[in-house]
Amino acid sequence: MIQTVSPIRPQGSLPTRLLLAALLGFSLLAASGTFATVQTTFRLANEGDSVIGRAFYVKSRHEDTLLDIARHSGLGYDDMKHANPALDMWVPGAKSDVLVPTLFVLPNAPRTGIVLNLAEKRLYYYLDDPQQVATYAISIGREGWNTPLGNFHITSKIKDPTWTPPASIRAEHAAKGDILPAVVPAGPDNPLGQHALRLSATGYLIHGTNKPWGLGMEVSHGCIRMYPENIAELFPQVSVKTPVTIVDQPYKIGWLGDELYLEVHIKEGDAAKPLQEIIPAGVTQAQRVTVDWAEVRQAVDENTGLPRLVGSRKSTGNGLYLDMIF
Repeated sequence: MIQTVSPIRPQGSLPTRLLLAALLGFSLLAASGTFATVQTTFRLANEGDSVIGRAFYVKSRHEDTLLDIARHSGLGYDDMKHANPALDMWVPGAKSDVLVPTLFVLPNAPRTGIVLNLAEKRLYYYLDDPQQVATYAISIGREGWNTPLGNFHITSKIKDPTWTPPASIRAEHAAKGDILPAVVPAGPDNPLGQHALRLSATGYLIHGTNKPWGLGMEVSHGCIRMYPENIAELFPQVSVKTPVTIVDQPYKIGWLGDELYLEVHIKEGDAAKPLQEIIPAGVTQAQRVTVDWAEVRQAVDENTGLPRLVGSRKSTGNGLYLDMIF
C-alpha cells in the first residue's frame, strides 16, 4: 500500500480542508488496487471560484513507478514529471516523498460541456450544475499531428469501436515494418479502446486506449486519449451535440475564495511570457489584489504545473476590498 504523508504546504497556504479528504481517499484507493474509484468530480465552494482539487504527498513503495502513482491519482506522465523533477520516473525508490499534484485552476473558457486545455493535457467536463466539474488526464497530438484548437461538438458515441487507420498512418507504420490492416476490429488490440466520442472536427475522436501507461504526453495522431476507466465514466454522461472547446493555455489564474492562484505549463523550449502579461494590470485593479511578484516568478521558473498562491484580497466587512501587504 502506498503510504500518505503530510499534506503539501510549500506552494503557498493551501487550505487544510482541501487536503484531508484526498489523503483518506488515496489510502483507500491504494489499498483496493483499483483505478476506478479515484475522485474525478469536484464542487466549487463559491460561485466565483476557479480552483478545484487537492494536492498532497505520498510515500512510494519499492515496486512503484511514478506512472503507477499517476494512474492511481488520475494524472498523466507530464503531470508527475514536472511535479517531481528530482525523482526518477521509473525508479523513484522506496519511501520517496512523491508529490501528487491533483490541484487545478479551471481554464479560461465557457463552463459548459467539455473543455480541453492542450497545454496541461487535461479535460474538464462541466455537469448540469455549473458548480460541479469533472476532470481527467489526456494525451494529445504530437508535433505534425496537432490536436486542433477551436469550438466543436460531439457528433456520435461509439461503444467497442473499430479503427480504420487512414492511409497516412498506415504508411507511417509500414515505414517501420509494421503493416496495419485496413480495419482493426474491436478488442484488446484496438488502440481506440472500448469507448469513443466523435468530434465535429473531421477525423478526431476522444477515446480510450489499449496502452494506458503512455497517457499524459504528446503522442497521438491528433486524437484525445483517456485512461480506459476515465472514458468509461465520461462516456454515459456525454450526449450528442455536447459542446467541446479546445484551448491552449499554459498560464491559468483563478480564485479560491480571496486567494489568487497561478498555474504554469510552459512547454520545453518555449520562452516564458513577461510576468505582467501573465497577470495583467486589469486583473489586479478590478479585483483589488496585490500580487506577490516573487511568487509569480517562482511559479514560472519552477514550472511544476501545480497552482501557486500569488496574491490575495481582503474584505473590510463593508463590501470594500483593501490591498494586502506581503
